[in-house]
Amino acid sequence: MTGIAFADGTFEVDANVVAEGLGIAVPLLQAEMRSGKITTLSERGVDADAGRHRLTFFSEHRRLRLVIDERGTIIQRSTLDFGDAPLPASARKPGG
Repeated sequence: MTGIAFADGTFEVDANVVAEGLGIAVPLLQAEMRSGKITTLSERGVDADAGRHRLTFFSEHRRLRLVIDERGTIIQRSTLDFGDAPLPASARKPGG
């Protein structure tokens, strides 16, 4: 799989996409997801954003946000990187 598969309200995101966005290797991504060090948030668009979804991945120092359409195509990608500083609580809130 390359990118994102979306069916019946479920997302499957290619680990390479997330690892690259968070600046880590895939094995570390997988280990940190299993241990709960990397978390996710999924939001469904409403009104003007209907048909879109925002998928956000949080690590200790970075946030990757993907906006996708109803087919799973990435239409926007952004990353916040706080270097050696921990990701602030404000960067973990929905929407912002």
